[in-house]
Amino acid sequence: MSIATRVGLIALAALTAPVSAQEHADVPGSSLQNSPPGAPIAPEWAYPQSTTHTQVGPPPGFHRESRVETIPIGVFEAQADVGAAVAPGAASFANGTYTIRSAGYNVWYTRDEFRFLFRKMSGDVSMAADIAYPSGGFGDHKALLVIRQSLADDAKEAFVALHGDGMIHLAQRPEPGKRISDMEYRIGSRGGLPGGKSPDSLVTLHAKRIGIEKKGDQFTLWVSEQGEPMHQYGAPITLHVTAPFYVGIGFASHLPGVAETATLSNLVLENRAGRVR
Repeated sequence: MSIATRVGLIALAALTAPVSAQEHADVPGSSLQNSPPGAPIAPEWAYPQSTTHTQVGPPPGFHRESRVETIPIGVFEAQADVGAAVAPGAASFANGTYTIRSAGYNVWYTRDEFRFLFRKMSGDVSMAADIAYPSGGFGDHKALLVIRQSLADDAKEAFVALHGDGMIHLAQRPEPGKRISDMEYRIGSRGGLPGGKSPDSLVTLHAKRIGIEKKGDQFTLWVSEQGEPMHQYGAPITLHVTAPFYVGIGFASHLPGVAETATLSNLVLENRAGRVR
């Protein structure tokens, strides 16, 4: 083996050797400023947008098989780490509150990573919950109410979400592997999201209860901003999912290797439309 070949192999080994999150974060221009020491390393594309990093979608064909736990929790039959984030998630249920701890780079683009508590259903669905982030965390993390065709990371789905910064949205993936599209509402957003910072006077309108209704192939977003009766927000989307499909609640930290916490309480889940409340 030539000296040049040996030098090349040594350089390649240095580039591919495992490093800790802290070592990576110490590199100038690294996108891991949100990762604590010891956090698992994810692909560079998976880290959130920052002043030093441009977030992009997964490479074509990138998938991870979801980790499924057939352990009932509350009204749900089982739970899963959809997309198998590099840091495993967990969930518990007590006194009417679901506590979900999850990492996951996003629920967006062409595939998802999030903790999902689910049951199989068919027909119409009404679902709603109060959402809170008791430990704060990354502003763009999101709790979700989800109706999806399968547990694959790129499944067809419709969902509503409440972001840590206050944005709510109704989103869909129209076919497996397609990019998410959505309708976004920045109620009380504190900034850092596309569209700019909302006026400070709107911060008190940060919604805490959201809902989703499936009526046939029509999906609608429901919101209570300040404890008033829930009301439909915006126009519906049209999406066909084949029964049985998966219905449940979830959470993604928006940080691929860092688990954060959301709570969902006062859950309504009924197998008919017109019952979001």
